[in-house]
Formats: sequence, structure tokens, C-alpha cells
Amino acid sequence: MAGGRGERFWPQSRLATPKHLLPIVGDKTMLAQTVDRVVGVVPRANVFVITTQAQLKGCQAACPDLPAGNIVAEPMGRDTAAATGLALLLVKQRSPNAAFAMLPADHVIHDVAEYQKLLSVAFEAAEAADVLVTLGIKPAEAATGFGYIQQAGPWKEISGRAVMAVKRFVEKPDLETAKAYLASGEYFWNAGMFVWRVPVVENAFKAHAADLYAGLAKLEAAAKATGDWTAALAQLYPTLPKISVDYALMEKSTNVVVVPATFDWDDVGAWPAIAKHFTPDASGNVLRGVAMVEDGKDNIVVSDDGHLTAVVGLSDLIVVHTPEATLVVHKDRAQDIKALLKRLADDPAKKKFL
Repeated sequence: MAGGRGERFWPQSRLATPKHLLPIVGDKTMLAQTVDRVVGVVPRANVFVITTQAQLKGCQAACPDLPAGNIVAEPMGRDTAAATGLALLLVKQRSPNAAFAMLPADHVIHDVAEYQKLLSVAFEAAEAADVLVTLGIKPAEAATGFGYIQQAGPWKEISGRAVMAVKRFVEKPDLETAKAYLASGEYFWNAGMFVWRVPVVENAFKAHAADLYAGLAKLEAAAKATGDWTAALAQLYPTLPKISVDYALMEKSTNVVVVPATFDWDDVGAWPAIAKHFTPDASGNVLRGVAMVEDGKDNIVVSDDGHLTAVVGLSDLIVVHTPEATLVVHKDRAQDIKALLKRLADDPAKKKFL
């Protein structure tokens, strides 16, 4: 899944080039890194990218080794349940009983070998029974920015790894609730990574999201009748209900299991999160590109296009210079970038900087 609005890493990320089309962490785009991780478990010919019209060319450039027909653009964003439904139809036309994974394109995972092992376990679980499989991240802190998965004890052991039954999915909690979740040891972060077989997830749509399933059935019939997926998508995809896969399916399903993830994971949700992935200087400054800090500490300074960006006598800042825009914000206010972008969207003269 390679969509998004490109807000949290502005001004490097934009509507046409959000986080997954940038090398936020590493030398390749995050999308290319995600594809590289998956290949080895899934043949490259079976890797699809679902993106937006605005990001189609960027995804094609980031993944030149994928078959052209495997990069599919939604006519408009309809949230993750519709994207899952589209993936279901794409896989179903190739192999009606196949297992497939839904994976975000913008996460950072360094331990590729362990990731591939656990993804393989998730595929084995999905192929062993009629279950919806998710990979759960062991919480490192009482985070309020993630949904949580409560496990209900062992389900099966697969390839030497414990797979747990799921009691429930819960939305982002307040701090006290998150602390209780952490203390209980029963909860995982919901990272939005799922594996299931076509008929199993199709039955989940039928049971829990009937309107969306009816729309998907119309889309499938139109594409089969005309042989033209692009035209069918353009006509019918915008009519699909807009809802997340968590609300539509996962929170309502009783046949869910979770594979506890033992690899490192970070969704790098905003600029401050990148610091842990780079070696700072002696004063704790993280510098990317041509950047300098004089008499300052714990800054993040990112500078594009060979432009020198210098910070003097200041600390705890995020400074990002691009050819078209420059951001200066205190680390504690990084989430306020969204408010700035809303003002840009409302200003005809500045909207081009989104």
C-alpha cells in the first residue's frame, strides 16, 4: 500500500512524493526497500503496488524491476479497506485460492532475515486455516499513536514460532490506557501488516462490509466483461465506501491470529523519529546533506541539492531545506506541520507548495 498525502515529512515529502517515495532512512526510497524485503518470500512477479494517480510515476520510477501492470493506481483514495478489496481482486484473477499480504510501503525494518522468517510464518498460518493473520509489534513504550491488538493465548506453533489467537483490536488509547496495555503484556501494536487467503478475506467482506463487498463485485464483473481494469476502476472505485480495513474487517472478525514480530520496526511517523536511525555528531546533531551546527545540540538538519544549511547557537530544532521550501520547527512542535499545510491548502498563492 503506497498512498498517503505527504504531510509529516514536508517539505521533502509532497502530494506526489510522500514518505515512501523518499530515502528518509537508507539510500533507496522506502517503497523500494519494502519491495526488496518482500522479495525472497514472494516472487517479484507477484508483488503489486497500489498507489494514487499523483504518485503513479514516482512508484514506477522507484520500482523499475516490477512488471508494469503490477503498479496499480486508485482513481481516488478510499482508505485501506477499499485498497484491500482491490488487492483481493487483483490476486483473485491470477489465483483464486492464493494467500496474499497487505503491507505498508513506508516502514523501517533493518533485520530483513527475521522479517522474512516471520512473514513466511504468517503465510503458513494463513494457508493452514481459515484465519486472518496479522503481525503484531511488541510495544516498546506506552504509545498513544498506534492501535493495539490484544492476544488471547496460543493458537498454534508454526515453524518453531508461536502464533497467538486474537481477542480484540482496539483503537488508539489515551496515555493511562496505553500504560495498562503495556503492563499487562497482552497487547501488540497494530502495524497494519496482514496476510490472508482470497476466499477467507472475501468471506470477511461479505460478513462484515456488505456494501463494500457489493461494490467490489460490481467492479470485478465490469473488469471481466470489458477486459479493461482501468475503465472499470475509474467508473466504480469512487463509489466504494471509505473505511479502514481495521474498522471494516479486523475489529468485527473472530477468526484473527497474530504473529508476534521479533524484528525491529519503526513507522518513522514524523521528522523527530529519524534521529534514532543515524549516527549523531558529538553534540547529538543529526546532519543529512550539506549541513552544519555551531554551538547547538540535538538538532536535525536536512539539506537538499548541495545547499549549505547552517544552524548557530540553537538546539532541539528540525531544519529541512529543499529547493522550493524551507522548514524550521522545534522538535516538540513537529506535529503542527499539519496545521501549516492546512493553511497552505487554503491559500491559492501557496497551494503549489503542498
